[in-house]
Amino acid sequence: MTALDQARHLLREFPVVDGHNDLPWALREQVRYDLDARDIATDQHAHLHTDIPRLRAGGVGAQYWSVYVRADSRDPVAATLEQIDCVRQLLDRYPRDLRPALTAADLEAARAEGRIASLMGAEGGHSIANSLATLRALYALGVRYMTLTHNDNVAWADSATDAPAVGGLSAFGRTVVREMNREGMLVDLSHVAATTMRDALDTSTAPVIFSHSSARAVCDHPRNIPDDVLERLPANGGVAMVTFVPKFVLQAAVDWTAAADDNMRAHGFHHLDTTPEAMKVHRAFEERHPRPVATAATVADHLDHMREVAGVDHLGIGGDYDGTAFTPHGLDDVSGYPNLIAELLDRGWSKADLAKLTWQNAVRVLDAAESVARDLRSSRGPSNATLEELDD
Repeated sequence: MTALDQARHLLREFPVVDGHNDLPWALREQVRYDLDARDIATDQHAHLHTDIPRLRAGGVGAQYWSVYVRADSRDPVAATLEQIDCVRQLLDRYPRDLRPALTAADLEAARAEGRIASLMGAEGGHSIANSLATLRALYALGVRYMTLTHNDNVAWADSATDAPAVGGLSAFGRTVVREMNREGMLVDLSHVAATTMRDALDTSTAPVIFSHSSARAVCDHPRNIPDDVLERLPANGGVAMVTFVPKFVLQAAVDWTAAADDNMRAHGFHHLDTTPEAMKVHRAFEERHPRPVATAATVADHLDHMREVAGVDHLGIGGDYDGTAFTPHGLDDVSGYPNLIAELLDRGWSKADLAKLTWQNAVRVLDAAESVARDLRSSRGPSNATLEELDD
C-alpha cells in the first residue's frame, strides 16, 4: 500500500478538522450568496477551492467556516451576520453532507454519521464593534472562535501586520479574552502580533488556537508563530493549525508577494481581492514574474518544526482555502489533504500522531473550552464593561 493509500485510509477513520475556510466570503464576493450560481454539490474548481465532492475526496470531517468581513466594511457587525446567514443557508441546502456543529460532541456525532461537521469562526475583533454583548450574541448564533484581529489593529489588540498601537492587549482586550473563556468561544491568535499572542496566553484560562498560522522560524513572516509562543502551548493546552498559504510557508514567496501586492494596489485593487477582475491582474503579473511554488513538503517542514517545539498534541491544520489567491502544489484545493498526510507518513510520522493532527487535537481543545466555560459561568456573570471605561 502506498503512502497516499495509507493516508486516505487513515482519513476515513480520523478525518481532517480544518480550522479556516473562507468559502462564505468567496460566495459573497463572487455571486452575492446566490447558491444556485455556485452549487457546491457539484464541481466548482473553475471558481472555488471548495465544494462537497472535493471535501469528501480530501477526507475533511469538520470545517470551521470563516465568517470574515473586511475591517473597513461600512457595518462590520451586519456584514458578519450576513456571513453567518450564508453558512446557515449552506447547512439547510446540503443536510446530507453538512451537519451543524456547536460542541465537541457534535463533531464526534458528525464523524459517526459520515457528515462534515460545520462550525463557524469570526475572523477579526472588528466584528464585535467593541461590544461584549455583541460577542455573546455571535456565540449564541453559533460562532465558536474569534480571531482577535485581522490584518489591521482593533482598538484593544495589535495585529501582526499593522503598526503597534496598544502593545498587545489593552485592559479591554484582556476582558474580551476572559469573556470568550466564559462563553466557551475559542481565542484565535492567527493574525495577531506576537505581543498580543503573549498577552492572550497570559490571560486565557482556556486553550487557545491558531486557526491558520505556520512557524516563524521556518518562514519569517509576522503572520507566523514565534518559537517562544509555540513553546507555551503545552502549558496552555492549545493548538496551532498550520496554514498552506505560500506567502506564509515559503520564504522565497514573501518578497514575491510583496511585489504582487504592490502591483494589485497600483491597479486599484485591494491586495486580498480574489474577484475574477483582480485575478486577471494577478495572473498577468505572474506571467511576467513567475512565482515561487510551495509544495506539500514545504508545509510538512513547518509541521516537523512545530512538532519539535510544541509537541504533536498541539498541532492541527487550517488550510485557508478560498481565502488565498495561490495554493501549494499538491495542496491545490480541499481535495489535497491526503498528499500532506502521505508526505508526513514518508517522514516517519506515526498513525497515532497523524490522528492527533487531523482530528483528535482540535476536538480536545473545543471540549476543554466548553469545560472551562461551564466552570466560569457557575462562578460569575457576564461582563458589561466598555472600552471607554477600561482603556480611557
